[in-house]
Amino acid sequence: MKANKSIIIAGVCLLTISGCNRNNHKYDAAGIFEATEIIVSAEANGKLMQFDISEGEKLKANELVGYIDTVQLWLKILQLQANDKSVNNKRADISKQIAATQEQIATQKREKNRCENLLKSNAANQKQLDDINSQITVLEKQLAAQISTLENTNNSINNESSAITIQIAQLKDQLTKCHIFSPIEGTVLAKYAEPGELATTGRALFKIADIDHLFLRAYLTSDQLSSIKIGQQVTVTADFGGKQQHNYQGIVSWISSKAEFTPKGIQTQDERANLVYAVKIAVKNDGYIKIGMYGEISFSK
Repeated sequence: MKANKSIIIAGVCLLTISGCNRNNHKYDAAGIFEATEIIVSAEANGKLMQFDISEGEKLKANELVGYIDTVQLWLKILQLQANDKSVNNKRADISKQIAATQEQIATQKREKNRCENLLKSNAANQKQLDDINSQITVLEKQLAAQISTLENTNNSINNESSAITIQIAQLKDQLTKCHIFSPIEGTVLAKYAEPGELATTGRALFKIADIDHLFLRAYLTSDQLSSIKIGQQVTVTADFGGKQQHNYQGIVSWISSKAEFTPKGIQTQDERANLVYAVKIAVKNDGYIKIGMYGEISFSK
């Protein structure tokens, strides 16, 4: 719909400027000035606590312009942090838990050494040594089982803690999205909400555009493409109405790679042309050019 509107406006523009051409004012193409407009929408639900911007105000890139109520999100974060602390307190200290079993194994190994020495001097029998070895084997198996159980418990706690950490990160991301920033350096063209209103995800809050750098959109015939290329400097004439005009230096920033049928109402240098190509000429605005203003392009300097 926006593209069709631009085409219609461009057609009206060219019809208007064609009258100037009949007064021996030569140009290669004509169109209207436009800017890259961005509509900033809410990324969270809640009450607009602050939104202090006004139409026509110039904003810097990434400038904070307002925020949506964050109390409930912050309370949820505090709750999850408390839960995470409680979960981590359940983590087992494996070294302390197995210390007693390790001490029993060490005691039995000392008994084994003593029994082996006694056995060499025939002061003990083989059964005593076998009993000690059996006891050591049982204790080592108990130790392995104990370590495995404690590690599984800690792994489960780690997974639960990681899940909570992810939830906290998600809430912090939502908290960040409650803050409204200007995506670019530009001028506020329209404001769609006021402080105190309810914002919902996707609701348009304001529209901003970089009006310091505008584009003149025009249409060329295939014959004219040989006279123009991307990066080429051209002369752009802004039509302020009446006899008030001003020349600017422009740069060809885009040429459509696809031809389209000549929009109804648009006149070209060759009125027999059926197909035209859209082009954009980048122009640095000195503050006088307005969006929707008529302009002409001259390829020759």
